[in-house]
Amino acid sequence: MIDYVKKVPSLNLVQAFSNPLEALEALRTLSVDVLFLDIQMPELTGISLLKVLTKKPFIILTTAYSDYALEGYELDVADYLLKPVTFERFLKAVDKVMQRAEAESKPAIVRGESAQPTAPFVFVKDGTKLVKVKLDEILYVEGLKDYVTIHTKTQKIVTLQRLKTLEEQLPADKFIRIHNSYIVALSAIDVVHKNEVQIGAVSLSIGDTYRKTFKEFIDKKHLQ
Repeated sequence: MIDYVKKVPSLNLVQAFSNPLEALEALRTLSVDVLFLDIQMPELTGISLLKVLTKKPFIILTTAYSDYALEGYELDVADYLLKPVTFERFLKAVDKVMQRAEAESKPAIVRGESAQPTAPFVFVKDGTKLVKVKLDEILYVEGLKDYVTIHTKTQKIVTLQRLKTLEEQLPADKFIRIHNSYIVALSAIDVVHKNEVQIGAVSLSIGDTYRKTFKEFIDKKHLQ
């Protein structure tokens, strides 16, 4: 599990314990977002430890036995990994936690003028990797069914998700959707001509549905 955590850029290993009592004591002061918790441990089971935790991070249970799955879900764990855990299954659990964390934080992050400050980056899945993409590096995003391609200043990243999902993660004062298939970064726009946006050598169509909103957006921001 330690090796898996170290492979994922979005995870930072705070500490690992082989003694549950030491872990319980440390968790009283440590700032932890995700806890990978084995169920079968000496002196105190993972389930028992979970029950006595007062401040609970997202919990991913690991065990060699499937009998504990129901009890784990009743305790609102984020996921349940059955040993031996493959890296692919591990990544799915991490992705589930990230989606849950995003969903729980949405009331505080509302698109629009009253939105709270957002992080200057997003994490997206590229194959088996989670890649950090800096917002100020993004030129535009292109959607095709369940995939999106993020075009940055240096690379293209293809990720399995819907364009609408990524749109909700991007700050509304810096990005705008101009077409069913395109979201553009305001700072990357070089030219607006008729019904097209030009970003470098690329021209993107402004869809009929988005034309009025885009014009109002540009008039308001003055491309500053």
